[in-house]
Amino acid sequence: MTPRHPSTRTRAFLAGAAVLASLPVLRTWSLQWGTREAELDAALPGDDLLPAVDHRSTRAVTILAPPEDVWPWLVQLGQDRGGFYSYDALENLLGLGIHSADRIEPAWQDLTVGDQVLLAPGAPLQVAVADPGHALVLRSPQGGGPGAPYDFTWAFVLQAAPDRTTRLVVRERYAYRSGWSALVVEPVSLVSFVMSQRMLRGIRDRAEGATGSRRSSDPSGDPEGAPHQG
Repeated sequence: MTPRHPSTRTRAFLAGAAVLASLPVLRTWSLQWGTREAELDAALPGDDLLPAVDHRSTRAVTILAPPEDVWPWLVQLGQDRGGFYSYDALENLLGLGIHSADRIEPAWQDLTVGDQVLLAPGAPLQVAVADPGHALVLRSPQGGGPGAPYDFTWAFVLQAAPDRTTRLVVRERYAYRSGWSALVVEPVSLVSFVMSQRMLRGIRDRAEGATGSRRSSDPSGDPEGAPHQG
């Protein structure tokens, strides 16, 4: 007896069901990209600014360079500064005018608590923590601003390892301010994943490249911490 093949409608239904079933897994993966279990559970600088949150992501990358070589790239983040080391072309389709730097600029190295960092023209965050070589935490101004659907913190934390490598851990925390906040945050978080994973790799590549260049010119010829290949 010839086996009966499922109809086109049945196949479409099964495919749709498979996609829907995979969404929670994909969402969790995107919110935890690159992390280790201990990093997900750890309290990080800036967490105390919003003790209770409704949405959180923690993402991370290993950088073959010490924290002091990564920090200069973090401190010059910003739309009118060093950019975000992500997909500039996508950001500029929206007219954001973001241009990611490929070198450390001394003029952008001074950043203190209370300063503003622009996400886009007219969209500032405030520096809440500036601990050189350790942590930079940005926060939405005035508790999110009048009418904002959420309050927000964005933490960049550098964790040194004994082998002079660094774990860069980035955490976003959202505290909802209205019943419809999730309708804004969920799509924002998806976009953030796309841009953040590229940003983490962009910071890694820049810091490792700078460290590798210095070491290659060092007469001692110490190869430790050479940048990733590929």
